[in-house]
Amino acid sequence: MGLDQQLSKEGFLTTTVDAVVKWAQKNAMWPMPLGISCCAIEMMAFAGPRFDSSRFGSEVFRFSPRQSDLLIVAGTVTYKMSWVVRKIYDQMPDPKWVMSMGVCASTGGMFRSYSVVQGIDRFLPVDVYVSGCPPRPEAVIKGLMSIQDKVDRTKPTVLDFGKTRIKPEFEGATLIN
Repeated sequence: MGLDQQLSKEGFLTTTVDAVVKWAQKNAMWPMPLGISCCAIEMMAFAGPRFDSSRFGSEVFRFSPRQSDLLIVAGTVTYKMSWVVRKIYDQMPDPKWVMSMGVCASTGGMFRSYSVVQGIDRFLPVDVYVSGCPPRPEAVIKGLMSIQDKVDRTKPTVLDFGKTRIKPEFEGATLIN
């Protein structure tokens, strides 16, 4: 029985505020794209019409951290750039999630030098790791879907009043192959 049939038969719908908030957070992810190097091209393809991330509620890329709830870090992060990445993360409102896209963002990639951070999980709590060099847009979509599953499993805080929640470093991170 569909929703419209049930509403015409019963005349009302019952739910909880937590369920509505969780549904809204899950189906309206607004990503903050942080394309630092070559993985940014695949991130652009992920948002384009061929792979159509709008099916998952992530159509609107927000270039302001104050309007985003998903940070996609795509590419090589140097120590000089890590301060900027952390500042952007800190400016995002709670609840917020982080996707590490590509080998360079996840582990430093092929760059084993003093200037490259060997994984953004050294200074950010990462929720999903998307592997590949560069990862295919399908893998990024799968990473987005796993973040949506994670949002669906968590209990939303409806009235937070700006209290910050510190995530443990490796709590529940997912690797997408």
